[in-house]
Amino acid sequence: MIGRRRSPGPTTVYFLSDYGLDDEFVGVVHAVLARRAPRARVIDLGHRVRPFDVRGAAALLERAVDHLGPGLVLAVVDPGVGGSRRAVAVEVSSTGGPRWFVGPDNGLLVGAAERVGAIARAVELARLPGAGTFDGRDVLAPAAAALCAGTPMPALGAPIEPAGLVRLRPPLLVSESDAAGRLTVLRAEVTWVDRFGNVQLAARAADLAGAPDGPSAVRVADGGAGGAGSGDLALRPIAAFSDLAQGELGLLVDANGFLALVVNRGSAADRLALRSGSHVELTW
Repeated sequence: MIGRRRSPGPTTVYFLSDYGLDDEFVGVVHAVLARRAPRARVIDLGHRVRPFDVRGAAALLERAVDHLGPGLVLAVVDPGVGGSRRAVAVEVSSTGGPRWFVGPDNGLLVGAAERVGAIARAVELARLPGAGTFDGRDVLAPAAAALCAGTPMPALGAPIEPAGLVRLRPPLLVSESDAAGRLTVLRAEVTWVDRFGNVQLAARAADLAGAPDGPSAVRVADGGAGGAGSGDLALRPIAAFSDLAQGELGLLVDANGFLALVVNRGSAADRLALRSGSHVELTW
């Protein structure tokens, strides 16, 4: 009998997790990949995602994916590990970016996958005997390594309909205008807080169309992480951090094209008690 011929697999794995760097988890996953797919190069996208923050990690992947070359994304932010959620491998019709995405089916993968191409097929990864609470090591990394080694997708598990993959709800983004069409209120969800305390919003420069020139105000619409509402704080539109005095609060378009609340040499997240998932109001 002639065996099924293996097609060339990805040679680069882009690895994202909320494992942190204090334990052996990241190193063990690297070791599994090195042992099973020794020719694959592993690039760490980051491992300090806030624990269990699927939405924040999904936003990170969507920001990063445009800058990745061909390869496979292995993403592990998985509060449902060991439960009923599926572990999946997804293949997209990408012409230049990653072609495969491996991770939990909890909404983490789909936004980034669909950003680089249409989802061509998906499979539910078979659970191995003894797999429990470390699917990154026991299920996901072995599947990623198998794809790198040229194993066909159907050999990894049962096919599932791409339309049935879990998708996250869109982040809050609502605007209000006056009778003259001038923007008066923009309500937006916080999608990410970076290590400097810059607060990325689910809004882009185009969402400010119709806003009056000059300063606005910002209010934490849901009380922020601290649970207490904030009053209006002055907010100045800027092009760069250096346009602000030290400690001053501003609004800029960040390197990924999103609106961001920033403090020059300080933390906007701390100033406003914000975290991923908080809601803010910009008013004019």
